[in-house]
Amino acid sequence: NVEAVGRADTKPFFLHMIGIDSFDAVGGSKAEQSITNVEIVMVLDVSGSMTGAKIANLKTAAAEFVDTMLTPDEHNRVSISIVPYNAQVNLGSVIRAKYNATNLHGVANVNCLEVPAAAYASTALPRTLAIPMMAYADHAYGTNQTNAPVSPLDATYARPRFDRAFCQPSTANIVRLPSQNVAALQNQINGLQTGGNTSIMLGMKWGVTLLDPSAQPMFAELASDGAMAANLGNRPFAYDDEESIKVVILMTDGEHVQHDRINDAFKTGVSPIYRSNGDGQYSIHHPGRVGTNKYWVPHRSEWRAAPWNSGTGTVQQNWENVWANLKMTYVAWQFYGRALGTDSGTRNAAYNTAINSMRSVYASAPTMDGQLQQSCELAKNNDVLVFGIAFEAPLNGRTQIAQCASSPGHYFDATGLEIQTAFRAIASNLSQLKLTQ
Repeated sequence: NVEAVGRADTKPFFLHMIGIDSFDAVGGSKAEQSITNVEIVMVLDVSGSMTGAKIANLKTAAAEFVDTMLTPDEHNRVSISIVPYNAQVNLGSVIRAKYNATNLHGVANVNCLEVPAAAYASTALPRTLAIPMMAYADHAYGTNQTNAPVSPLDATYARPRFDRAFCQPSTANIVRLPSQNVAALQNQINGLQTGGNTSIMLGMKWGVTLLDPSAQPMFAELASDGAMAANLGNRPFAYDDEESIKVVILMTDGEHVQHDRINDAFKTGVSPIYRSNGDGQYSIHHPGRVGTNKYWVPHRSEWRAAPWNSGTGTVQQNWENVWANLKMTYVAWQFYGRALGTDSGTRNAAYNTAINSMRSVYASAPTMDGQLQQSCELAKNNDVLVFGIAFEAPLNGRTQIAQCASSPGHYFDATGLEIQTAFRAIASNLSQLKLTQ
């Protein structure tokens, strides 16, 4: 509390005639630095371009911000959530279980959902909405397009590589529920790992979702389950709650990059591919082939009337099994291109048809820009304060973040250690003197 009292002595010229020789003019005012209920979501870019000095500077700045906001908060009014993002947002198993996820692949700690385009028209994300899970598959690396068998154990051309998977099997980058625990938040920040492309719109979408009042029943459940502090189970507060402030800090060093997805029909469920128990070799059923021999056996380059069986039986594979053991390009070439083509041209055509049926574009960069601005406008229309930090970002990245911020004064174009200055300025902005008298 700061109180100021001003007093000015006066020397009246005529009042002494009625016995008043002097009087004082007094004025006063009082201001209070008051923390109301503050809900903060830090939406942080952990894409591959953040590797090195940039992620180190971000960690220092974000960890200091957490300490600045929470340590003086004796009344536990401030909560902070963290939404790390790259090409995807890994919700973690606890949050993901609260949504109606489809195409569950069962890979531990891989919990990324492909939010449908229509969902960006609202700040809420209904838990009844069916949202496909992103497949854990290698659709990034190529294969050897030879008209000869390639072993399914070949480390270069057949076995999947998951180092470029958008959703890594790790808890390092999962979404952090609202917390007031400085150490826990800082540990999460300091453990962030970089990799992957950039989907700013997904980070912002989940950030806004965690501030939307529709998430309150979920928070109550999570608090009851012990997944978050019991005193935070009444959050997020209503948008029109005069005692609460909602804040998004959106940070990126990049711009939107188009990326692909495995189509839903090829994510889970029974595939036409069989694996022999004995030698581990594969065959595939092509029902449209003329004649009785409808099973292609890649390692023998021949058609058969039944799946390849080395003598110990065969197992029809689920798509989850296929992607756990084979890269998508290998499947498309060995099981479709070589099987259905008769020369170089027809093999390539069959391969491309298979690739296009298995994989598609999740969203183009301009579409992603539009989805980001949808979320930003909806948030600002509900009086959410949006601070934007473009951290050594390219032109379009800076443009998108500047447009998303609540005002030019809420936008920061930072380089190097300036990101720490940006977070300090945001912390200062959120601690304001409020006139009370």
